Amino acid sequence: MANVLNGKKIVLGITGSIAAYKACYLIRGLVKRGAEVQVVITPAGKEFITPITLSALTSKPVISDFFAQRDGTWNSHVDLGLWADAMIVAPATASTIGKMANGIADNMLVTTYLSAKAPVFVAPAMDLDMYAHPSTQANLDKLRSYGNHIIEPGTGELASHLVGKGRMEEPDNIILYLEQYFAGHEGDLTGRTILVTAGPTYEKIDPVRFIGNYSTGKMGVALADECASRGAKVILVHGPIQAAPHFPLYKQVAVESAEQMYEAAVDAFAEADAAILTAAVADYAPAQVATEKVKREQTGAFSLPLKPTKDIAAALGERKRASAGKVLVGFALETTDETHHAQDKLERKNLDFIVLNSLNDAGAGFRYDTNKISLIDREGKTDFPLKSKAEVAGDIVDRLAEVLNRKS
Repeated sequence: MANVLNGKKIVLGITGSIAAYKACYLIRGLVKRGAEVQVVITPAGKEFITPITLSALTSKPVISDFFAQRDGTWNSHVDLGLWADAMIVAPATASTIGKMANGIADNMLVTTYLSAKAPVFVAPAMDLDMYAHPSTQANLDKLRSYGNHIIEPGTGELASHLVGKGRMEEPDNIILYLEQYFAGHEGDLTGRTILVTAGPTYEKIDPVRFIGNYSTGKMGVALADECASRGAKVILVHGPIQAAPHFPLYKQVAVESAEQMYEAAVDAFAEADAAILTAAVADYAPAQVATEKVKREQTGAFSLPLKPTKDIAAALGERKRASAGKVLVGFALETTDETHHAQDKLERKNLDFIVLNSLNDAGAGFRYDTNKISLIDREGKTDFPLKSKAEVAGDIVDRLAEVLNRKS
């Protein structure tokens, strides 16, 4: 997954709330993702958490006062506001929210806020009565009207329903909100719509049995997350999968059969700039589906006539011919003569490139958290070592972004 917080400069404002201890987890998560964190704490905040703890986590002195020493050395709130790529106030008390909303610059945190040119994210923290008071709500509305982002439990797609209104949102969700913000504003797929198909299809034999495969959907979900983390609107069309995306997606369409996936994929491709077809779609389905459970004693020897399913890749490949800017990426899971079969599929289905994995490679294919791939296009083949599926998704989307840019 693209690490959109790597190298970001974050000012973290901490106020006098019992939730101040959560700032430690927030700092740790930001630093783990490569962000540089500078803490600005109010005098009341220091009553709840010590600056030495925060300094140890950030490797930076904590800023609290305008003057660092009695010799005239001072902390420039203007420089700090210009330095930051983002400012987070977490926890934000009712008092600090009121000061921010009304420009009461009586401490280092609020003056830094008033000087900030970067986006500002505010995570309220107070008891329910204070939170619900009309003055608090009016101040939050003011902050929103100034373009600030208010992060509360249940914000957007982040709903953490176990946390009540007024309590500070959990650090992991605050970080996720930041990741989504920067992905949507700075990613190399910003403005693109990407269709991803994932998982298996189940083809019914009778009400309780089906033809299926071992696909878990992990690779497809990793690709959906990678695209979303780079700013794309992702449409995920998936069969019965065992994985869930980390990033909220533009649209998810759950299907079961190859026929349903065909219809959903064709429909979604009309609005997509690109499609990545990772789903393990059944090539054949029962010619007839029994309306009642087939009993062993009724059948004796059992035969199951099959009919071919519709070819999603071929159908999208035909539609791509009429849309020169669209990009189509296929997958080939092979066991013999892998490269030849993948190249043949590339040509027959009018793909821009194809991702080849072989069941002969240990750790690749279904039910693993790793994969080993080759990318094949009309210019040649690029082999990659065994990696996590998240890392593999990064390699595939790197190539996708190159092709999209070339066609733009």
